[in-house]
Amino acid sequence: MTQPNDRPSVLFVCVHNAGRSQMAAGFLLELAGDSIDVRSAGSQPGFAVNPVAVEAMAELGIDISGAHPKILTADAVEASDVVITMGCGDECPYYPGKRYEDWVLDDPAGQGIEVVRRVRDDIRERVETLIRSLTTKD
Repeated sequence: MTQPNDRPSVLFVCVHNAGRSQMAAGFLLELAGDSIDVRSAGSQPGFAVNPVAVEAMAELGIDISGAHPKILTADAVEASDVVITMGCGDECPYYPGKRYEDWVLDDPAGQGIEVVRRVRDDIRERVETLIRSLTTKD
């Protein structure tokens, strides 16, 4: 894991890197500030972030409109202490020594704002728990 003076790093991964992983990264940046390094990527990245996800996050004052889907690379996984997968299945690479969590979340792609809000709120709760696990000293 990280050295005592290093910041932990988290990689959020979903298929298109356009909804769930972008919302999770937005929450982690907003809630943890610069105490945790944040990355997000997709196994098959889309062309743009889901506009309904952008709208749902904007309702909470978090702007993810400038985010862009990125391809998942081995380097991104290797550089991360924690890898959070969200529906990418077998396409997510596995590296020994990393902490992995698989968050089962509905895919917001093609969904209306009501569904995306529920996904957003679920992600927020999980990110808050993640922050506590990374910042609480034993």
